[in-house]
Amino acid sequence: MLIVFDLDGTLIDSRRDLADSANQLITERGGKPLDLDDITRMVGGGAAQLVQSALEASGLESTEDGLWRFLEIYDTRMLSTTRAYPGIPQALAQLSGHARAVLTNKPKRPAEWILTMLGLRHHFVEIVGGDGPHARKPDPQGLAYLMATHGASADETVLVGDSPIDVETARRAGTRCCVVSYGFGFAAFEEEGLGQTVPVAANIGQLINAIETLEG
Repeated sequence: MLIVFDLDGTLIDSRRDLADSANQLITERGGKPLDLDDITRMVGGGAAQLVQSALEASGLESTEDGLWRFLEIYDTRMLSTTRAYPGIPQALAQLSGHARAVLTNKPKRPAEWILTMLGLRHHFVEIVGGDGPHARKPDPQGLAYLMATHGASADETVLVGDSPIDVETARRAGTRCCVVSYGFGFAAFEEEGLGQTVPVAANIGQLINAIETLEG
């Protein structure tokens, strides 16, 4: 079985570093910083979308150089507070009998670096970022690429995420999906709903059980 994980909000809690980076960009441009929760709701669609949403919410113009400046700032604080969620290293080790990959809308370089520095990179056969040749989630291109590359059918693939974007990606690709409610993207389901029957895991133990159930 191929298990494909989202990154931010699923494997790692990165919201403070993302918010602090966005707020530094905002203040550099003369805007008023946003609340942590406000920026958190903007995470999930990739860096460009986050920058655009944050600047516009602060009443500032979103320009192309804003993205590059945000990435420069984020480079300096990617691991200031970012950590793997409790139990993630153990869960990945427990799932070592399966091929595991990461599909994220985050640019690949910071995704690779964070996972390496947290000691998690070796668990994954591949990382697909949002700045590569494949369209970002919820487009299923990246997930389809991982399935084709690693010889897994839709029935043999599970996407693990924390947001409606992940559920929609799995739906479009025809794969199964599991959602973690501890992730910061899960709050969006309060507005949109799950939309289909999807296993929900509140902790790592429940996540392992859900994956094993889907496998069976």
